[in-house]
Parts: sequence; C-alpha cells; structure tokens
Amino acid sequence: MEKQAGIVSVVIPTLNEAETIAGVIAELPRPLVREVIVADGGSSDTTLAEAAAAGARVLAAGRGYGRACSAGAAAADPASTILVFLDGDGADRADLMAQLVGPIADGARDFVLATRTLGGREAGAMAWHQVLAGRLAGMAMRLLYGVPYTDMCAFRAIRRDALDRLAMREMGYGWNLEMQMLAAQAGLRVLEVPLPYRRRAGGQSKVAGSLRGSLRAGGRIVVTLMRVAWERR
Repeated sequence: MEKQAGIVSVVIPTLNEAETIAGVIAELPRPLVREVIVADGGSSDTTLAEAAAAGARVLAAGRGYGRACSAGAAAADPASTILVFLDGDGADRADLMAQLVGPIADGARDFVLATRTLGGREAGAMAWHQVLAGRLAGMAMRLLYGVPYTDMCAFRAIRRDALDRLAMREMGYGWNLEMQMLAAQAGLRVLEVPLPYRRRAGGQSKVAGSLRGSLRAGGRIVVTLMRVAWERR
C-alpha cells in the first residue's frame, strides 16, 4: 500500500460529547488525515455544532454505537484506504494515531488496534469490569481463533477493503468485539499496540458511568460473542 498523506478517514461515533469533541478533533495529526467524520447517535447537546466548528463532517447516524460506526465508515471518502475509529470523549490518545496507521500504510498489517490493558492508564481511566471484560473476551478469542487480543479498545485502524469484506452487522456495543472476531476468522494480519489511555475529558461515560449502562453493554457484548462464534463455527 502506498504510504502518503490523505489516505485516512477518521470516524468518531458520538452521543452528547459537546464538552470534548472539539479537543479530540484538534488532537488528530491532520497531515495524516483526509477527513474527520463525526457520526452522531442522537445527541441532545451541541455535539454536532461543536464538531462542525472544529472541522469535522457531521452526520446523524441514529441510535446505536455500531450503527454510528457503520454509518461513518459508509460515508467516508471513497479515496480513503484506511479507516480509523476512536471515541469522542478524549480518553484515546488521538495524537498517537500514526502508531496504528503506520503498520497498515506500510503494508505489514491489515488491522491494528490500541490496547489499554498493556499501555499506561491514568488512575480511574478504566473501571475494573472493563479490564476484566477485555481479558475474558481476549481469552475466548484465543481459544476460538488463536488470536491473543488483550482489549476491546475503540481506538483502531483497519484497511477499508478488509472491513468491507467482514460484512459486519452489529449495531450496538458489540461492534468492536464483532470486528475483532471477524478479523480473526478472516485471517487478517492483526497487531495490538500498547498506548496510554486517559480519563475522559468531560461528560459521563455511557457504559462505565452507570450500572445500567455497564450491564447493557456487557449483555450486548456477550450476545455478540455467542452469535459470531456460532454463525462461523
């Protein structure tokens, strides 16, 4: 793959991230990025206005984390060959994006994702059950496919044509896990990169911020794991 500026579309799914989204967009290494797409899940605050003012292309994707990611990927510039996904809360180190994009642009990897569990984490950046969920999912995928994932971090880069071939259909919080499972099943060249992880820069987490959110996300992840494993046995 040709390594050059302008091959990357960045997709940021959002839901009420008005406090943080402009900072996330500003932190991206813009010489590497062709465009930034903010795919919104129905924010009731000024997320879309803040994102547009910061230079992003915004779209109303509808409810669902996976739905927002899918809509953003589908809307990306056809000339982009690498898609990068990250959250809009400021916890991911957007300025380190080159560490994910580089191995793909060099032709060495197809799918590169950050791992928070092996990288340095600020105190309070991840709840214990988030770390545990990543470890357990990783163990399951190692047993199923032999791919030793350690996390389900949202910060990831993938070759666009590879993502298209995965034919993902998860519209909820199981999106990240489904991508990792299908990538392993498809034999993609996968790499995890330890990256530092911060506490969210503002607002409240939709997953770890409440018991209800944690249970809902956890349940969706379990359902996704079982479905994908069963469908592709």
